Amino acid sequence: MRRTIVIGDIHGCFDELLELLEKVDLRADDLLVSVGDLVDRGPAPGDVVGLFRERPNSVVVMGNHERKHVRGIFSYAQEITRLQLGESYAETVDWMRTLPYYFENEHVRVVHAAMLPGIALADQKEEILCGSTSGERELTALFPDGYWHGHYTDAKPVVFGHHVTGREPMIRDGRIFGLDTGACHGWNLTALCVPGFTIHSVEAQADHWSIAKRQWQLPVLKTKPWRDFTWPELAQEIARFSSSSDAAARGWLEALEEWAADLRSLFPALVAAAHRVADELTTDQLRRHPAAKFLFQARNGRLDQTSLARQCSTPRRTIDLAAALGLIVPEPPG
Repeated sequence: MRRTIVIGDIHGCFDELLELLEKVDLRADDLLVSVGDLVDRGPAPGDVVGLFRERPNSVVVMGNHERKHVRGIFSYAQEITRLQLGESYAETVDWMRTLPYYFENEHVRVVHAAMLPGIALADQKEEILCGSTSGERELTALFPDGYWHGHYTDAKPVVFGHHVTGREPMIRDGRIFGLDTGACHGWNLTALCVPGFTIHSVEAQADHWSIAKRQWQLPVLKTKPWRDFTWPELAQEIARFSSSSDAAARGWLEALEEWAADLRSLFPALVAAAHRVADELTTDQLRRHPAAKFLFQARNGRLDQTSLARQCSTPRRTIDLAAALGLIVPEPPG
């Protein structure tokens, strides 16, 4: 008999996924369904995505983590995944855009996070189904004293993930199955096999999210637009990460802070250079100069360190002006 095998939140835990599929004895004619959140937090999101994309008879429901990538809403986990996927990231996100927000067959309904009781799946809000921030707020307002599944009375079983239930899945009345058992946090990865409604789990090999947060901190830091932050923003971001437990990240941030200080120390030299060049060039030459705005301010006696600091409000603007005036600027940390 062809089975439907529903897998809880995988979050890039590819080795655990392979172990679980072996444990359930996945066959070619089985329908493999993911509740969503294939990516983020774990070590191998590309491999997980690849398995579901390449295997026939596979369905992936849109999770809130896929939706974040689709909508360009980035927190640390998404920044890490973008680096992990590398050149395949954009194409993978294009694939994520095609994911359905629910799955239903004769045996089960599958959503990532929730559904409102009494409303057909096709009429549900996407935000509710996938567990976006706004969807979660709406559910909290609708069910302030409990959970949506406490009000689910339909006969057809519903399967979902999103909210970690602990090391064991949540099973109620043989109709409600919460399968997020925290694989990326070092707990379990869980599957429900239908129509027998049997549960299978494997233990995670590690607390993958804790490891990823440490391993990827420096690579993620290096991708931030440091040259385009304002000086206060740059200082704030450095302070935000300066207590990192990763020595390499702390050392790089110290070098970045020193680089920013060296750039700002150029302000007096930039003012002096602007005045010197303004005195040496004709009006026509000033107009054609890449630093024309500053040079005319210098000629008219309106350029000092205070006014320069207002205009060179980012490292990039400071670097561009220094290059235009022929000054050597310090190199940022590699």
